Amino acid sequence: MLSLKGDSMKEKFIIYGAGGHGKVIADIALLNGYREIAFFDDDIDIKECAGFPVVGRITGAESIVGDKIIAIGNSHIRERIQNNVKSVTLVHPDAIIGSRVTIGEGSAVMAGAIINADAKIGKGCIINTSSSVDHDCVVGDFSHVAVGAHLCGTVTIGKHTWVGAGAIILNNVSICNNVIIGAGAVVVSDIKEEGTYIGVPAKKMMKTTGNHLCGGGYNHKTIANGYVAPLEVAA
Repeated sequence: MLSLKGDSMKEKFIIYGAGGHGKVIADIALLNGYREIAFFDDDIDIKECAGFPVVGRITGAESIVGDKIIAIGNSHIRERIQNNVKSVTLVHPDAIIGSRVTIGEGSAVMAGAIINADAKIGKGCIINTSSSVDHDCVVGDFSHVAVGAHLCGTVTIGKHTWVGAGAIILNNVSICNNVIIGAGAVVVSDIKEEGTYIGVPAKKMMKTTGNHLCGGGYNHKTIANGYVAPLEVAA
């Protein structure tokens, strides 16, 4: 039975968020030597995650002693919680971390990820499975480099930016805050305006009355043959 009291919590690991991301975080925690893991989540119907108990709502974790991390995909929720929680940084043993790399509080680096020399990863970031962040890159706070995405050398991405699965950001490109780069996109020049960018080369998508993609209303029929033209704003 998991005890959540007193000094026995010293070697326990507390995960905020009992979803898929939390499962991966639990696996990495085990590989880093943690043996007693507990989840906290606001969905009262979830009783366990990855074989570990969900012992209460997120607000209940504040008074618990132990190493903690926020395993919630939404970057704004992650930031709001982390602002009130001292979080650890978690790195999978199979990740490759180069010389003089800095990784901010509460960030997670997944299996097979590569972060090369002099890169800087902000707070609360997710560097996901088999992604790469090359030399001298800067990843802003609470951003996410998704599975298999690649940042070439000297790339800068802003806060709350999502680089989708398999996307590529070419050398020396800068991306502002609050940007979504769609899966498989290739970004060849600076992005200075918030929004969602998809295709090869990546172009900004404009809202329409069509289906939803990456959090906005978009017309899925424009996606063909690996290229997506920018859409017109719906009347």
